[in-house]
Amino acid sequence: MERISRREFLKISAGFAVSLALPLKLSAEEKHKISGPLIGVARGEKNKLVKAAVDAIGGMDKFIKPGDRVLIKPNISFSANAECGATTSSEVIKQVVELCLDAGASKITIIDYPLANPDLCIERSGVRQAIVDKNRVNLLMLSKERQFVEIEVPDGKELKTVKIARELQKADKFINLPTAKSHSATGVSLGIKNLMGLIWDRSYLHRVDLHRAIAELGLIMKPDLTIVDATRVLTSGGPGGPGKTVILNTVIAGADMVAVDSYTVGISSWYNKSFTGKNVKYILYASELGLGEIDTEKMVIKEVKV
Repeated sequence: MERISRREFLKISAGFAVSLALPLKLSAEEKHKISGPLIGVARGEKNKLVKAAVDAIGGMDKFIKPGDRVLIKPNISFSANAECGATTSSEVIKQVVELCLDAGASKITIIDYPLANPDLCIERSGVRQAIVDKNRVNLLMLSKERQFVEIEVPDGKELKTVKIARELQKADKFINLPTAKSHSATGVSLGIKNLMGLIWDRSYLHRVDLHRAIAELGLIMKPDLTIVDATRVLTSGGPGGPGKTVILNTVIAGADMVAVDSYTVGISSWYNKSFTGKNVKYILYASELGLGEIDTEKMVIKEVKV
């Protein structure tokens, strides 16, 4: 498995400003001049964050239509203390589920392929509280190869084929719901990295260029909506913790997965260092593959407080 030391990780940001480099709030006139992706950022009361962030980009009705079968992919792969930030907050997952149901979703599947014992992951993440309607919401923890199907990766350099979760092919809409955290092999783990939880042979990615391979997953798995749980951010010691956890009470939402990830990199320091999305190799590769916008200055950022 390819890993980077803390020292090596900090070197990634050499040559970049120490400041967070977040975009300034734009006037209405300035926003009209920008045709880049729309990003909703909500800060404040945790139980209102998801709706506020999604409303800022048009509301859940913009993405989910009546009768849709929805796949929600949180990160519940670790049997860690839920409050450390190694897993997506169960409260955030619940809010997403409720919004999808309100929009008319006929079936919702919460899915992940855990690295730790599935029962412990379910218990410690608290994800069961998101199953608010047993007739329309179910939880699927992948564990068997037959639950995956092999498909070709168009224009793949590191990945020619890959086995992805069959459930993804059954869904009408796909919502990626990562938690924002540090990662020993990739620096940070956000939305694009979260796609690894939908493939069978994750070890193969560590035998090639990991960062390029992660980006190439975006060629075959394209979320309709990415919502990042940054209510508490594991800024060191990721992906499983323990480490330093910072409470931000923030949720970021957008249809452009590269833009969401790139923006999220700038909301916190990582290993006590600040940098941009261009410093994270898999985000940079994804941008180069044409999967989204990496430059925060070309995004329309709608910030709300709740």
